[in-house]
Amino acid sequence: MKKPIDKPKDFRGAMRKLLAYIGAEKSVIALTAVIAVAATVMGVLAPRVLGGATDEIFLGTMRAEGINFERIGIIMLQMIALHSLNICLNYIQGYIMAGVSMRIMYRLRTQLSEKIHRLPLKFFDKNSHGDVLSKITNDVDTLSNTLNTGLSQVLMSAVQVLGIIIMMLTISPLLTLASMAILPLSGICMGIIVKKSQKYFKSQQENLGKLNGHIEEMFTSHTIVKSFNGEEKSVDAFDIHNKKLYRAGWKSNFLSGMMMPIIGFISNLGYVAIVVLGGAFAIRGRITIGGIQAFIQYTRQFGHPISQLAGVASVFQQTAAAAERVFGFLDEEEEEEEFTTKEPLLFEGQIDFEDVNFGYSAEKPVIKNFTASVMPGQKIAIVGQTGAGKTTIVKLLMRFYEINSGKILLDGRDIRDFTREDLRLHFGMVLQDTWLFSGTIEENIRYGKQDATDAEIKKAAQAAQAHHFIRAFPDSYQMQINEEADNISAGQKQLLTIARTILADPDILILDEATSNVDTRTEMQIAQAMNNLMKGRTCFIIAHRLSTIRSADMILVMHEGDIAEQGTHDALLKADGIYTRLYNSQFDVYDIPMQHK
Repeated sequence: MKKPIDKPKDFRGAMRKLLAYIGAEKSVIALTAVIAVAATVMGVLAPRVLGGATDEIFLGTMRAEGINFERIGIIMLQMIALHSLNICLNYIQGYIMAGVSMRIMYRLRTQLSEKIHRLPLKFFDKNSHGDVLSKITNDVDTLSNTLNTGLSQVLMSAVQVLGIIIMMLTISPLLTLASMAILPLSGICMGIIVKKSQKYFKSQQENLGKLNGHIEEMFTSHTIVKSFNGEEKSVDAFDIHNKKLYRAGWKSNFLSGMMMPIIGFISNLGYVAIVVLGGAFAIRGRITIGGIQAFIQYTRQFGHPISQLAGVASVFQQTAAAAERVFGFLDEEEEEEEFTTKEPLLFEGQIDFEDVNFGYSAEKPVIKNFTASVMPGQKIAIVGQTGAGKTTIVKLLMRFYEINSGKILLDGRDIRDFTREDLRLHFGMVLQDTWLFSGTIEENIRYGKQDATDAEIKKAAQAAQAHHFIRAFPDSYQMQINEEADNISAGQKQLLTIARTILADPDILILDEATSNVDTRTEMQIAQAMNNLMKGRTCFIIAHRLSTIRSADMILVMHEGDIAEQGTHDALLKADGIYTRLYNSQFDVYDIPMQHK
């Protein structure tokens, strides 16, 4: 069975927030409203003035002196002036509103960008990157289009409706009352359609986010998809999302598309009634021929802004769905607010873990009563099976996540006494998953220290054993790394990230499988550079290849979120425990096929 499509959780709340955003430009919007009123007055007066010309022609045929063409000429000049002013004022209003909508969107995109950096990592663990990108791009574009066109249409249409009603009342209150009889019926029809179609607009935006998320995942991992022959499965998943988007989009657009024809049909009924009643009034002399002509024009014009409002109503439904997603993102829980603290004048680098407990969810603890002391300048290796909590310890140390209980002390001070920014100034991290941005090699290395000189960048690259291959590129350090960073090898990317960390010259180093993507010879070269860099610095090394950590001052063996063993490489081998089994398994694994035989 199909899962029912949820309605917006807070439709009115989202629209209130959007209106508050618009309210920041209230003075300019007020000016736009005045211009809209003036433009509408020019447009609304035109049929009444033209009706005077009709009366002059009709009555002139009955007078002995005939038609006063001079008066008709004056009326024509008045018509030209009215329409010219109407066009100019509409142009000015459109120009101003374009600026208003762009300023609002600029401010909104800025806040969304800043919001991303204030969100905790757990948010991105639970939300797909594609859906987040869809909120920042597609949903914001929907709001932009609405503010740029829909808001102007609402102002113009509302003023036009009011102006037309006033002019109709001046011609014939009875005919006006008859024409107003269609409004309740139009309102009822609009309410029904809006109620039916809103849930589909909400579903359309959600499914668009899911589709973008799927596309983003497939494009960023297209090599894996191809290597496992997953193209067909990827296309099938795309078809599922695409069909859901198609169904929601078809239903929402079909229902909203019905609105204008229905309103138009109701308006035509009113138009017919006015023609019949107007003819009867003209025969009795209660209204002039020019008055009938003007009133019929007003009746026709009256249906136009009503239809526009109906069309804008359907656009606002999609806007409400987009606004709910955007402002829901802005309302997401942020990392706790921090107070600036003074950094210690002398940073030594001693780290103490005291009964640390942590879990990504309360039901599943990952770190349990973790206690360890790391002295300044020590090289600490953290090993263990997959899922033992090795990388989690590092994430807690850098406050990517907050511990549930216990303490982590840096030089005797709780790391929560530091701001995250101040704390991370002392850390340098090299991960197994490399990250380079689109730009030159020099810019990517300089990311570790923004004010670094060219000489410092070159020295860091030499220390990371990257200088020789950088010089081999045609543009050397000015070579452009493309958006996917796939125009250099995985090993070269790893060396550049190591150079970036060396340039940063941190007090504490964190190496998470930092040499996993380089060959054995390059790994040996990097090891020497790293040993020189580690001197006098506290260093954490997360490694699966245990042969690379034999020289560590202390090895912490993690098992189910706690330290099962600790000591030097030789001492742990003599203990013949978990570490010994992990170490031997890396060599015994090659003998398994022979044993199986």
